[in-house]
Amino acid sequence: MKVTFPDGSSREYDAGITLNQVAQSIGPRLAREALAAVVDGSLADMSTAVEDSAKIRFLTFQDEEGVDVFRHSSSHVMAQAVKRLYPEAKLAIGPPIQDGFYYDIDVEERISETDLARIEEEMARIVSERIPFTRKVLPRQEAMELFEKLGEDYKVELIRELEDDTVSVYWQGDFVDMCRGPHVPDTGYVKSYKLLHTAGAYWRGDEHNKMLQRLYGTSWFDKKDLKAYLDRLEEAKKRDHRKLGKELDLFSILEEAGPGFVIYHPKGALIRTILEDFEKREHLKRGYQIVVGPQLLKLDMWKKSGHFENYRENMYFTEVEDTQYGIKPMNCLSHMLIYRSKIRSYRDLPIRYFELGTVYRHEKSGVLHGLLRLRGFTQDDAHLLCTPEQLNGEIRGVINFVKDVMGVFGFEYEMEISTRPEKSIGSDEDWQRATEALKQALYDEEIPFSVNEGDGAFYGPKIDVILKDAIGRMWQCATVQCDFALPERFDLEYVGQDGQRHRPIMLHRVILGSIDRFLGVLIEHYAGAFPAWLAPVQVKILTITDRSANYAQSVAERLIHEGFRVESDLRNEKIGYKIREARLEKVPYMLIIGEKEAAAGAVAVRHREDGDRGLASLDRFIGNVRAEMLPPVLE
Repeated sequence: MKVTFPDGSSREYDAGITLNQVAQSIGPRLAREALAAVVDGSLADMSTAVEDSAKIRFLTFQDEEGVDVFRHSSSHVMAQAVKRLYPEAKLAIGPPIQDGFYYDIDVEERISETDLARIEEEMARIVSERIPFTRKVLPRQEAMELFEKLGEDYKVELIRELEDDTVSVYWQGDFVDMCRGPHVPDTGYVKSYKLLHTAGAYWRGDEHNKMLQRLYGTSWFDKKDLKAYLDRLEEAKKRDHRKLGKELDLFSILEEAGPGFVIYHPKGALIRTILEDFEKREHLKRGYQIVVGPQLLKLDMWKKSGHFENYRENMYFTEVEDTQYGIKPMNCLSHMLIYRSKIRSYRDLPIRYFELGTVYRHEKSGVLHGLLRLRGFTQDDAHLLCTPEQLNGEIRGVINFVKDVMGVFGFEYEMEISTRPEKSIGSDEDWQRATEALKQALYDEEIPFSVNEGDGAFYGPKIDVILKDAIGRMWQCATVQCDFALPERFDLEYVGQDGQRHRPIMLHRVILGSIDRFLGVLIEHYAGAFPAWLAPVQVKILTITDRSANYAQSVAERLIHEGFRVESDLRNEKIGYKIREARLEKVPYMLIIGEKEAAAGAVAVRHREDGDRGLASLDRFIGNVRAEMLPPVLE
């Protein structure tokens, strides 16, 4: 039989040769690093025998599928260790995830963070035993009886719901698990791993089901990669916006007020205001009109838009005087009502409505995460209504707006197009037109993109902008969505050059996205050390003795008059202590004032990063730093 490889080359082998033997025939390195393979488009274990001519692609840790295989196998090694230490434990599911894996486990004894070291030790024994992963395909009934005998109730429940007549089952010595696979050849491959933390997780994500224990871990093919990842995790902990938000007195999220709802303290609210003012100015420059819509709209509106049918699990509802209302999860309905309030001509288009609109979405408590996942948040939301001829230019305008703004914050980014999901509205023809319009705009801007199948909004496909932060993490913030469906449902029209009525196309878009989420990302991106234009306190004045307090107050008054954001520390404390406190508060500039500075009418300048910048007159200091204190102005 003939085996064809990805580079187009081929070799002949005897039928029945295993994938592992094929890899060995190519070279010892591939034999060591191959984790699994793709045979004629299907994933397979390395122990699989090849009976007919086939196309084969081996998977290593350099391949996304190979990483998933490796980490899925890691979750099985962890589960085997748990079963050895807690024989009564019942296993639920254990998938690979980005940068790691987890397993949901039902065990009466609470597994604490300190217990993870014991589980890691048992994993090390399992790795040293190099136990093969062995796959068998069992009749459905036989598989059910096997897991019933083992007392694995969650596996039995999953098997009952399968439509297939057979079930794929893997053995690792005396450990058995239901799994499609594939897996690495043996447990010895999983050498570089670390268990990270535990959490609670409802079975199947349903809060009415039992709470299970979720054990998280990470694994890497190379120990150096594991160390680099753990170093990044340590850096991420230092940058955690929840920790810094508390230390810098920016915001709080309190259980007594309700999970998922943020309370901004003065400094946090000030940063938000600066961001919002920056956005308003830049939108007005680009021809947007600022609008404001209500928080409640009648339920009939949400039914008409398709939100009630396709999005209601994410919505909150209330009743006023026997009439049902939906609390808005999006701003688009009000914007369409503004458009529809009078007759529009082709000469009026494009129309760009912009709203810093606060929305509410029902997120499950398990996914809430500081500012990054809230139930109430504010979007820099806009809806652009245009003719078909204007569509390409409007999409490209949004893309370039995003490009300009991301440059201000120093973000690199990638773009991906998300296509039609299962739950959606509109015709196939309109979805195709919308998707092609988004792709064409990216082609025209010469921007590479990936495709995320089935993850579009229910009313249209979208371009998502994925930001890369200072330590390499990816965040989705900006988006532009192309919508033919809602203008149809709300009967939006314009009078064309021909005097006839036509349907506009609507773009939904955000630049920063959720202002709250973007602020959380910014806190972590900058590690709390905001650039001077965005810092809530730009200059902190520190006195050496009480005798220089009057001069310090006059310096503060002058800086405030010049538009700087200033705080003064006039306490009778040691200057070293005051400087350390100001640095912990991540204030960009400190002005040290003692009797010498007061007598000279000057200030001693310190910067939070490079320290002492020497003595300068107040006028000189203002002249040197004024530009960095002002919000950026985009072209």
